[in-house]
Amino acid sequence: MLVLRLLNVVAPAYFLCISLVTFVLQIFLFIPSMFRDPSTTPLFSPALLHGALFLFLSANALGNYILVIQSSPEDLGKSLNLGERAEVVADWLDGSRSPGSALTSTHFCRLCSRVTQRHDHHCFFTGNCIGSKNMRNFIMFCLYTSLACLDSLVAGMAYISTALSMSFANPLAFLTLLPHSISQFFSGALLSSEMFVILMLYLWLGIGLACAGFCCHQMLLILRGQTRYQVRKGMVVRARPWRENLQEVFGKRWLLGLLIPVLNVGSDYQRQKEK
Repeated sequence: MLVLRLLNVVAPAYFLCISLVTFVLQIFLFIPSMFRDPSTTPLFSPALLHGALFLFLSANALGNYILVIQSSPEDLGKSLNLGERAEVVADWLDGSRSPGSALTSTHFCRLCSRVTQRHDHHCFFTGNCIGSKNMRNFIMFCLYTSLACLDSLVAGMAYISTALSMSFANPLAFLTLLPHSISQFFSGALLSSEMFVILMLYLWLGIGLACAGFCCHQMLLILRGQTRYQVRKGMVVRARPWRENLQEVFGKRWLLGLLIPVLNVGSDYQRQKEK
């Protein structure tokens, strides 16, 4: 438990550090070095367009990240007017009652010391539990993080191909880039800044693939009306049309949340009302 609590503090700091490094590399290294075409108008220059795209992706990723943190798990005894069931929540907090006897679709997290409705999982990179209140923001965070990593990966590969005069036309070139650059770095033929960018390429690839896979898997669960916690515990859920499952998570104004970071709206705990 001590290791998990430490990870719950270190992981968000690690993510924010990676985000800051990515922003600095994009704005102060990749964009100035790659886009130097004086014939284009400043309004439609490639540097401005690429910078605007990167800022849009980064703002959505960071904005939804903040909303996931702010949308903390709720005190169900107060927010849902549980009456006598509020004592169950108090029993969870002092450990006198097993979480297995919990209210349906809820889960007590010992890391958060709170109860989450429609609990999905505990995310260490946000230091928060993911449930009905912040599920949409979490999915948008994963989506835009994967897109921002893909954008940074492409820009970084363009920078490395120019700096090292190499081509990535061969798919094996990227796979052999790291071992080849390590040997060059220790022989003194490669600068430390270039080696750092190469290491960041593989980090962006790993984070981007992980976030994309997590987002796709989460969408499949949402279409089925399930959460990761329900699947892990073998809970049976009532079958509903996939459109209703999507609307429960994304709300009616889903397009607004797709373009800008906004709080989750339109769900109103429909599943609990049906019960």
